[in-house]
Amino acid sequence: MAGERGATRIADRVVAKIAAQAAREVLQAPPPDAVPPHATVVVHQDVARLRIGLELRYPSDIGAQCAAVRRHVTERVSALAGMAVPEVAVQVERLHPDRAPGVVQRRTS
Repeated sequence: MAGERGATRIADRVVAKIAAQAAREVLQAPPPDAVPPHATVVVHQDVARLRIGLELRYPSDIGAQCAAVRRHVTERVSALAGMAVPEVAVQVERLHPDRAPGVVQRRTS
């Protein structure tokens, strides 16, 4: 009977782990000393609002990378958790200069 069926609830921390893993899948060749992407989530019923923190190489197309993370995280959370994802805020927490080995970067005044 339908009245006797239970409900499946996916914990917020599980949705956050799915989102962080999805962000890692998009970022190819992250900086070697970068902190892996991490996520926080607020779930209300079947709607998840996410915030992803990540570190990127620089110079790079930051906007394109953030858009790719948003798109992939939305797809993965929707597919794996069955939730609507109307909002994915991407916060770039640190940029890592892309230096060639043996090159010393100098500041100019």
